Formats: sequence, structure tokens, C-alpha cells
Amino acid sequence: MNLGRFPRLRFAHLPTPLEHLANLTRALNGPEIWIKRDDCTGMSSGGNKTRKLEFLLADARAQNADIVLTQGATQSNHARQTAACAAKMGIACRLLLEDRTGKKDHDYTASGNVFLDHLHGADVEHCVANPNMNAELAKIAQRLRGEGRRPYLIPGGGSNPIGALGYVNAALELVIQANDLGLSIDHVVHATGSAGTQAGLITGLAGIRSGVPLLGIGVRAPRDKQEENVFRLASATAELCGCAGAVAREQVVANCDYVGAGYGFSTPGSIAAIQKLARLEGILLDPVYSGKAMAGLIDLIGKGFFKKGQNIVFIHTGGSAGLFGYINDFG
Repeated sequence: MNLGRFPRLRFAHLPTPLEHLANLTRALNGPEIWIKRDDCTGMSSGGNKTRKLEFLLADARAQNADIVLTQGATQSNHARQTAACAAKMGIACRLLLEDRTGKKDHDYTASGNVFLDHLHGADVEHCVANPNMNAELAKIAQRLRGEGRRPYLIPGGGSNPIGALGYVNAALELVIQANDLGLSIDHVVHATGSAGTQAGLITGLAGIRSGVPLLGIGVRAPRDKQEENVFRLASATAELCGCAGAVAREQVVANCDYVGAGYGFSTPGSIAAIQKLARLEGILLDPVYSGKAMAGLIDLIGKGFFKKGQNIVFIHTGGSAGLFGYINDFG
């Protein structure tokens, strides 16, 4: 699996740390919990999208683009990291932010990621909830082409085969770190939303026949839909990597019991998980992605799904900037 043949820019601080969460492990009295710190990728407080953007923005440069377009929810971590990486690259950036929650308070609409979008110099447009945001993005691209611009479109979450290469690489990185530590990984757990992170991880893990199972904790879609989205993207990513057919449908597993009211809304479990990690380990999660994934992991440990003696690696996908948009949720 030779990723060196794909154009890539270097934005992220890699490899990200793989740390043992000794305090959380003791508190839960279950398996040994490890955390892969992709909140430490570096660009604008870090996060998982930076890995994807290394490949996506290299492709934008290869296509001689002069402006990058992407979309996401109001407090999108992906939008913030795209704006930061575009600034680093020296290319214009336009963001289309979708109101998926109806929240009107100032913290949500202007603080957190939204503030950072503007700080990085991105042009920001807003729209009401729309089931086909990529189509709306295409309309903006067409308008820009009419003005003589050369736009490069990045789908929500950076989730296409090129973006997923970032997490193929992360899977290889994780296995090397585990080998160096003498760590036998029994399961990897992470938040899954737009599908690119899970698709890249499962492609990498399956492509090298690691034997490591992967569980995505869903943050927006029902299980069947989420798994199909991930499998479709993983299949395309594997083909791009030259290992078509490496990912079997049964390897793509999502648990979508922790979504709550929907995408962009915190849950009591995610708030409790954020507080637990902050107070036990000094690590910040976010309400939309990593908080819900950790809430799922904690609950599954309590139910005996993961057991003592196992080693569980949690992929921290970042998003702490979004905490400032959800202050009211913490009472």
C-alpha cells in the first residue's frame, strides 16, 4: 500500500501520540483504554480533518485551483480546519455553513469554530438546513467559475477517496506505534459521521491484514445507512489504493445508539463523557463527535461489550474549539 505516489502537503504534526488512559481505565474497571491523539494534529487546535486535507489540498494545487470550497454545519470542525490549511497554503477559502440545529444563541452562531473560520480569513456563507449540501456547494462553484475563478470542491468532512487516504495513513501509523509498544490492539473505536475517517481506517487496517476490528460510533445517521455509506467509500478508497476488494462488508460496523436528538446536538451522555475525560485525564472532547463516541465506549464497557484484559484504542478526532459553541449545554 504505497501512499507515497499520491500528492500530499504536510500540515499535520505526525505521528500523533498514542497514550494510555490510566485514570479512566481505573475508573471504569474494564479494559485498558488507549487514546490516539488526533486532536493534536496541529492546525487551528487540531482534529482529524487535517490528515484528509493534506491529500485534498495537494490535489487542489495539482489542479491549479485558486479557491477552495467546502461545507458543513454551523460549528463545523472540518470547515475550521479547511480554512486554516487554506491559509497555510496561501489559497482563498469559502465556507458554506448549514443551520442543522436551529440554535440562535450567540455562543453557537458566532463563537467556537465560527469565530476561527473568520479569524483564518475564510469567506463564510450561511444557509438553512438542506439535504443536499454538496449540490448547494456546486452552485457556488458554478457562480465562481462565471467570475473567472478556479474553485476546488471538498465534500462535507473531506469524505471522498482522496480525503480518506489521510486515514489509510493513520491506520498504518497506528499499527506501527502499537508494534513499537508491544501493544496488541483488540478493538479501535471512534466517531463516525461523514464516513471518511472510518472508511480510511478500515481500508488501511484491512489492506495490511492487521486483524484489528474497528467500531464507529455514529453521530448522525441510522446504522444501516451509516454502514452502507462507509462501505461504499471504503470500497472506492481501496480501489484508489490499489487493493480493490480488501474491505468486506462485514468489517464495516457502526453503533448508532448514541446519536440522541440528531447531528449537532449534544446528549447527556456526551456531556458526562466530556466532563469525565476533562477531570480524569485533562483531555478535551467535543459535544458532537468525540464526546458521543466516548459516551458510547463508556456505556459499552459498562454493558460488558469490552472486557478486562483487552486493549481498546479510542481515536480522538478533535473538535475542542466547538466546546465554546455549546457552553449552555453544560449548565
